[in-house]
Formats: sequence, structure tokens, C-alpha cells
Amino acid sequence: MNSVLISADQTWALWAVLLSCAALGLWAERSGAGIGSRISGAVITMLSAFALSNLNVIPAAAPSYEVVWEYLVPLAIPLLLVNADLRRILTESGPMLIAFMIGACGTVLGVLLGFSVLPLGQHDWQLAAVFTATYIGGSLNYVATAKAVGLEDNSLLTTGMAADNLMMIVYFLILFSLPSIVRLQSFFHERSGKRPAAEVIPDKNNPTGGRSNVSGMAFALAMSLLVCAFAFELEKMTPYEGTAILIITLVSLMLATLWRSLMKQMNGAMETGTLLMQIFFATIGASANIHTVIQAGPVLLAFAGIILLVHLLVMLCAGYFAKLSLPEILIASNANTGGPTTALAMASARRWHDLMVPAALCGTLGYASGNFIGLVVGNLLK
Repeated sequence: MNSVLISADQTWALWAVLLSCAALGLWAERSGAGIGSRISGAVITMLSAFALSNLNVIPAAAPSYEVVWEYLVPLAIPLLLVNADLRRILTESGPMLIAFMIGACGTVLGVLLGFSVLPLGQHDWQLAAVFTATYIGGSLNYVATAKAVGLEDNSLLTTGMAADNLMMIVYFLILFSLPSIVRLQSFFHERSGKRPAAEVIPDKNNPTGGRSNVSGMAFALAMSLLVCAFAFELEKMTPYEGTAILIITLVSLMLATLWRSLMKQMNGAMETGTLLMQIFFATIGASANIHTVIQAGPVLLAFAGIILLVHLLVMLCAGYFAKLSLPEILIASNANTGGPTTALAMASARRWHDLMVPAALCGTLGYASGNFIGLVVGNLLK
């Protein structure tokens, strides 16, 4: 393994890099000119961290990245949902749910195609189960399904995870870039009352660059920490891993719906949540190391690529006939393949605020159903 300039245990230097990549992405998007404003700052953040990782400046795995996944991402969710109104969301989640179900079908078709054309070896049906679950409910389902099907080969699991990470950053870049293709937008239905699919505008309740005060930000962070503490303690009482994200989402929705006047006092909540999610995107980019995948798992990389390609084609084609909007299709696809955190982050980064809560809810549905569907597909192919 090649040595890196900044090792995994150089915590301060590594955090400096992650924050710098996040700042670069935000600057590129807010500058109003150039590629950053067209394809989203999240893409710039991911690409910059991806380049540094593959140039051996920063490591592909580090304890700091785990901190982002375990603490910063959950902390960001209540901050991003501070303006969510459940009464409005309940009337608007239907199309997203349809898109999510279409995406799940596309994932299964992609797994069947990849299984039939690639030499996956003696663990083929187990890998099919794992990748089905992963691309219906996100990466959290990867390890859980591997345990359920008895896939205990650590080297194979590590290789599969590396292939998944690399393909996911490529796929996220595609998802973020598609709304910028004007011709593609014209093929899809635009729901009445919705802004154009690729339009990126500030949130009216918390406009970018608007005033925020220290007390409001402190109040928002305290609220978010309390919600997360409650959710993770409650998760310990259940046998299911990952339920904390669902609890955080539901509690945040209740607060935002029932205590609107209280939530309005939290100036700076959206901006703080956006910054935390930018750090999350930097972590995704840093985790996708080409060298690891090329050395260990080109077949699994091809398998993941086939699944995602079929998944996207099915979503675009079926979404067209189902008269879904392009943002609904892309966010639902993100919820399928990345889970609620990445879907919520993409909706926030693209300023599709009306899709943020449906994204989180559909992604959580994927967590709940992905393992089951993966087990069914794997056992049918066994």
C-alpha cells in the first residue's frame, strides 16, 4: 500500500483538509459563475477530496471519517429539517415514493443482469444479495445483509466495500450533473407549483448569506444534539441497527410541524447543517480510492457499475412514463443507492427543499426493506 502525505492518525491536518474541501465547494457554488454554480458545490467538494485521496495526499480510510458518519451526519438532519412542515409533506410524498419503488425494481434488474454476465465466483448469490440490499437501502445494509447470508470472507467484504465506495462517488457525480442538462429536463414532467428542476435558489426562510445570530445557532445545535441523544438511546432498546436515523427524522418533523414559532428562532440552522453535509461529501470523495479497487476487485467494480447503470436507465425511462419530475427521480435514486443521509444531503445541496423530508423518509424505507429484498433475491439465485 502506498504511503500518504497525511496519515490517518494526523487528525488535525486531516480535518483541515476536509473543511478546506467543504469550503471550496461552498465557495464555488456561491460565487455564481463557473462550473461550481452549475453542478453544485457538493460535486466540487467530492472531486477535490477524491483527487487528494487518489494522489496519496490523504488516506482512503481514517477514524476522522467515521466521526463524520457517526456524529456529524445525524447532527445535521434536525438542522436541515428545521423548516419542514409535515402537513405539506404528507400531500407531496406520493410521487417520491413511486420513484423510489421504481428504483428498487431497477436495482433488482441490474443485479440479475450482472449476475448473469459476470464471473462472481463461489460467493455469487451472496454478493447478489448484498449488492441488492446496498442499492435499495444504502451502505448500512451492506454489512447487515452479509451477516444474514453468511458471507464471512473479510477480504471479499473489504473489496466489495471499496468497489461500492468508488462507484458511488461516480454515481453521485452523475446524479448531481444530470439536472444541468437542459435537454434532459424537457423530457420530464414538471409538477405544478414546483420550481424548475435544475433551479438552485436559496431557501426563502433562511436565505444564503442572510443574517444569523450566535444564540440562534447555539439553540439549533443544542436542539439537534438533544434529538440525536434521544434517538440513539432509543435505538439501543430495539434489535434493529440504523433506526436512530428514522427516529431523528420523525422527531425533527414533529418539532418543525408542532412548534413552528420555536423553530423560527433558530437562525443559522440551515447554514450549519449545510456545512456539516459538505464535510460529509468530502468524506465520501476521500473514501473512494481507485488503487484499492483496481488491485483487489475489478469484477465487483463492474458488477456495481452494471447495477447502477440499469437502475438509472429504469428510473429515467419509467419516470418519464409515470410523469415524474427529474428532481423526484434523482433524489429517489439517491435514496435507493445511498440511503436517507445522502438523499437528504443532495436535496439540501440542490436547494430542492420541498423534497428533503420525502428523501429522508424514502431512504429510511430503503433501510427497512433493503435487507429483506436482498435476501429474497440472493436465495432465488442460490
